[in-house]
Formats: sequence, C-alpha cells, structure tokens
Amino acid sequence: MADKKYPTGGEFLLSQTAPEDVFTPEDFDENQRMFSTTVDGFVEQVIVPVQDDLEYKGKTELGKELLLKAAETGLLMVDVPEAFGGMGSNKATIMLVSERMAAAGSFAVTHGAQSGIGTLPIVYFGTDEQKQKYLPVIASGELLSCYALTETGSGSDALAAATTAKLSEDGSHYVLNGSKQFITNAGYADICIMFAKIDGEHFTGFIVDLHADGITIGAEEHKMGIKGSSTCAITLEDVKVPTGDLLGEIGRGHVIAFNILNVGRFKLGASSLGGMKMAMKAAVPYTKERHQFGQPLSNFGLIRSKIADVMAKGFLAESMVYRTAGLLDVAIDTLDKSDPGYDLASILQVEEFSIECSIIKVFASEAMALAAEEGVQMLGGYGYCSEYPLERYYRDERINRIFEGTNEINRMIVPGMIMKKAMKGELPFLQAAMAVADEMTGLPSFAEPGEPEFLEDEGKMVESMKKVVLAVLGLAAQKFGKGLKDQQEVLADCADIIIETYACESGVLRTLKKAAADGEEAAAGMADMLALYVNDAMDHVGILARNVLSATVEGDELRTYQAGLRRLTKHDGVNRSKLHDAIAQRVIDADGWTVG
Repeated sequence: MADKKYPTGGEFLLSQTAPEDVFTPEDFDENQRMFSTTVDGFVEQVIVPVQDDLEYKGKTELGKELLLKAAETGLLMVDVPEAFGGMGSNKATIMLVSERMAAAGSFAVTHGAQSGIGTLPIVYFGTDEQKQKYLPVIASGELLSCYALTETGSGSDALAAATTAKLSEDGSHYVLNGSKQFITNAGYADICIMFAKIDGEHFTGFIVDLHADGITIGAEEHKMGIKGSSTCAITLEDVKVPTGDLLGEIGRGHVIAFNILNVGRFKLGASSLGGMKMAMKAAVPYTKERHQFGQPLSNFGLIRSKIADVMAKGFLAESMVYRTAGLLDVAIDTLDKSDPGYDLASILQVEEFSIECSIIKVFASEAMALAAEEGVQMLGGYGYCSEYPLERYYRDERINRIFEGTNEINRMIVPGMIMKKAMKGELPFLQAAMAVADEMTGLPSFAEPGEPEFLEDEGKMVESMKKVVLAVLGLAAQKFGKGLKDQQEVLADCADIIIETYACESGVLRTLKKAAADGEEAAAGMADMLALYVNDAMDHVGILARNVLSATVEGDELRTYQAGLRRLTKHDGVNRSKLHDAIAQRVIDADGWTVG
C-alpha cells in the first residue's frame, strides 16, 4: 500500500483534496465530446423513430435489431480492450456514454446489459482463449450477451443462489440445473454470464450458450417501466456447459459478481444523471409556455423552487459522477498495460472505490427520482399523460433504485466498507474518529473568524460533515463492536451523512476548479447551487447524526455528544428564496439544464 500514487476509496473523509486533482465535466477533451455527439446522433436517428414502439407498445424484439445498429456505430466496443476489437476507453468516456445513452430510454438498459454486464466479466476474468473467442464478436454485435445472477429466492442475497453445476464423469463439461429471474436481453441473447454452485456449494461463474439443449427462455415480463427492454426468466434442465466456459476460479464467482456490480453502479449513476437532464429539458420549457393567472408557470415561486432544487442536486450528482471517474482512471493509469494481468488488475482498482461507486448509485438514482417527481408536478395533469415524456420518465426511473443492488444494500455497503478498510489498516479511520470524539466532548474554540474567502463557508461545512462522520460512525463501532453490522438504521444514517459529504465536497472542488480557471464570476452559478444545497445538507447531517447518537449512547454521555454535535453543525442560514430565484432563472433561460 505504501507505494500508491493515488487516493484509495473512502480516503476523502480523512484528507483534503486539491481542486486541480479532481476530474470534472469541464475537463472533457475533444475526442470525448465527439463521442458524446456520436451517441446523441445514434439516439436521434435510430432510437427516436421507433421509441413509441419500444416504450408504449412493448416491442422488445426490436432490441436485437437496435443492438446491431449500435454495433455499427461502435457503441458496443467502448468497454472492450483494443486487443480484442474494442476501444479500451477510460472510465470518464464510459460514464459519458452511459449518461448520453440515457436518452435512448429502454434501449439504454438493453445496451448496458450487452456492452456492460454481459461483456465485462469476460474482459476482467476470462482466459485469453475466452477473450479471443467471445469479445470480438460481442463488440461487433454478432453475439448478443446477458447476465444472470438473480433467482426467485436470491436477489440482494446473491450467494443464496440455488442453481447448481456438477462436473460430468469424463470431466468435459458441467451440467447446470436451476432458474434465473429478471434477466435483461434474455429474449434474444446468444450467451449468458451465469452463476451456479458447483456441487451445490462452490459459487462459480460460467459462460452459457443460450441455444443449448435444456435451456428454456420464459415469457417477457410485464413491467411498470423500461417496457422496451427484454426481461425474461431462464430455466436450465441438465444443460451442458464445456469446462472451457467456466469463468474465473471455482468458488470465486462472488468476486466476479460483486466487482461487476461496482461497475454497474457507477454506470447507473451516470445514466441517472442523463435522465435528470432529460427530465429538466422536458419540464422547464413547458413552464415557460403554460400560462395560469395571466403569467407563465415559470414566474411562480414554488415552480422556481422546484427547478432550482432539482438543478442543485443534479449539479452535485454530475460533479460526483465525474470525480469518481477521475479517481478510477488515475488508479488504473498506474498499471502496466503490457502486463498480461492488466484487465484483472484494473477491475481490482475499481473495487478499491466500491464506497464511491455505491455513493453515486444512491445519490444519482434518488436525484433522478426527484427530477421525475417534480417534472410531473410541474406539468400537472399533462405530466400524468403519455403525450408528454415525463409520464415515462417517472415510471422508468423507479427501477434505478433496485438495479445493481438496492439502495438499501448500497447504504449498508458504504459504512461497511469503510469499517472493513479500517480493520485492515487501509484507512486510519478509527484513530481519526477518536480525535474528533475528543474534540466534540472538549471545550469549544473561540477563535475569531477572518475575512471570508470564496466558498469558505461551504468548505468549512464539508469539513464539519467529515468530522461528524468520524464521530458518529466511530462511536457506533466502539459501542456495538461486531454487532454494528446488525444495526441497519444506524448504518443507513451514517451512510447518508457520508453520501452528503462526498456530494458536497465534489461540488465545492468542481466550483473552486472552475473559479481558478475562469474567475469567480464564471463560477457564480455553481456557487449559488452549492450555497443552496450545502446548507440544506448540513441541517440533514445534523438530524442524521442525532439519530445515530440517540441510538448509541444515553444520559450525560448523549447530552455531551449532542452539545459537541451542535457546535460542529452550527451554520448561518441562507436566503433560499433568493437562491432559488437566481438558479431557476439561469435554468429557465437555458431551457432545462445549466451549471451557470
């Protein structure tokens, strides 16, 4: 660990990050912007003409044809290494593609199942022979793939899978029996990344030919949203899988499954961001055109507050999504691309940032939920009608909080991984927590404030949030010990404090970087969104921290910690109406999305 040249996951809580070290959307290069334009063109020319058939008539069979067209545009090869016919793009580019592909609606899910979870297990864990056999034809669309982890009795608890595999007597193949549920693209996929327990015990990955004898593909599920994506069950009865198609190591399927979920989470964060932008672009112009009481809806304070609140949360979602992309790329860039183990090593670098991946999945999916909710409300009755896209966005976004591990599971992961890293000596969390606990129970500081600098208040609040995390999670770990893992409400509250901290810091760093490059005036729009969100987040953090303290200690000890908490979370209020008005006006002038 000593020779690392990059921050590890969760380290943001314990150290200060320089604004110049953060990747932001303002840092996209020309190639990335061109690729974004390519995705936009594909959606406009290929998806939009058939969108009604996909989204309202449920013609899921169109997915196969559309995947072939995506392959022609190069959109199935972004994640595939160059050595196997792909582009080998960095994580920032991959996130950008996921964000822009969100405009494709249901097809975004179809595309993600093919180019992401249906491809990456082979990229990262396949043998050279498996990579040579499968990756070029997956990238070209000649072979369509899917990913099967969920079963009727095992969703969040993936390791409870009941599908079994048994080695044949001659050792040439495995015989698989069982069923998988809710499998995207199963209606037309050729192969499937599937998990089964060898001898009912060793959880292992396989590449399964879906045209093999004994495979039955169920009927298409009738879903609330993403109606144009194929979702079927897969049943296996004595299905023979050659031993050469065992993926990874026997009994190590969980390593594949959980690492691919990490990738899925940061991609879903980017896709949710794209969905937010779509919702804003659909709702805001309507508020300018629709008149009530003699003036446009966009003039009314409560409409403007909705626009501003969504935009502020969207700004932070965008900031943390691409900050995380930058962290991943910096870590992966330390590896030797000529090393035969490069692909596996790169996914292990991603694993180091599982905390951040879960954070952006939760925050961005819930930000998208807010955007869809408020978008429908701004349109009123029309928002409830399929004539306008907000009705579909509202239905489609709901799955984001279930996909790639539910948000409840991801909330358990965030503090759980921090404590795991602390126990392994990868993060000096407990030492820092003890220092903050001493500060909270000690005498307050009476230092006189100086002349405020740009974003000084927001920066101080972020530092206070970090201290709150250290104090309450550290105290809970001390009080509950190994039993902390069973204190789900405590862990969820700690997770939400950590999520707010990462979001707010990401926004602060992005805004400071913008101000350093182009001047504080150029960053004024960002600064307004920060002031609005960070002040609200500080109040939220105070409530969450009190919940944790009340569940952890009592009596005089509780009163002492609460007094320290009040000092940490104390801050002046802001004129929310004025900020709402300024932010909303910029968004209204831009017809739906702007960082100012």
